[in-house]
Amino acid sequence: MNCNLIIVDDSPILRAAIKKVAKVAGVDEDRILEAGNGQEALEVLETVWVDLVLLDLNMPVMNGEEFVIAKNKNPDLADVAVVVVSTESNIDRLQKMKDLGVVDTLHKPFEPEDLCRLIAKVMGVKS
Repeated sequence: MNCNLIIVDDSPILRAAIKKVAKVAGVDEDRILEAGNGQEALEVLETVWVDLVLLDLNMPVMNGEEFVIAKNKNPDLADVAVVVVSTESNIDRLQKMKDLGVVDTLHKPFEPEDLCRLIAKVMGVKS
């Protein structure tokens, strides 16, 4: 799959697990970037084009919601697709994320096949 994606999560273990699933979904390993919080992710997005952000909500420094708000303020980044991958179950908070332009959500823990399908769907790959 010809896309760049960034995994934004404060847990290195979860980033590694998501990276493994993304590779199974067909994303080349050298096209998978990582960040430990929203601030780090914004710094990466300033230097590398990314097609898809897989974003946790609950992180230190800059959480997922703050990241999306900051990303949307930058016209060069506003159209970058964001999928929330989080343990968050607050319906109002998840709806707010959708209102901010998040394209989909996936609740942790998840089945690897669900993440594969979601990446393919967001990137427009027919299965």
